[in-house]
Amino acid sequence: MEHKRDGVRRRVLKGATLEFNGAGGISCTVRNISELGACLAVESPLGIPDVFELVVKTDGSRHSCNVAWRSEKQIGVAFEKPASLARGRAVGTAPTIRADRIATSRAYAGLAASGSCFGE
Repeated sequence: MEHKRDGVRRRVLKGATLEFNGAGGISCTVRNISELGACLAVESPLGIPDVFELVVKTDGSRHSCNVAWRSEKQIGVAFEKPASLARGRAVGTAPTIRADRIATSRAYAGLAASGSCFGE
């Protein structure tokens, strides 16, 4: 299967929490991650909304996520902002914001076409 992701994914095993509706969250494991998105292992995708905050326990990073695809035990997400922007490395000027939206749209399309973390 051909992957159409813009970002290079790094395989990881990091504990994280999905937060939504201003409440506590659902535990998950980050299986791989890039500047533009991630693959999350979950017990079940049922009840997980299409938009949520991903909080990675090891480094405390937070990412606003849009679900790109779901399977029985995994969810692919695209970050609303590239991870470097979420960490405050870049200034949100109009050209940067426009480029971020394009990158997010491409990442979302690539994740949806993939349907798995590693092309399994």
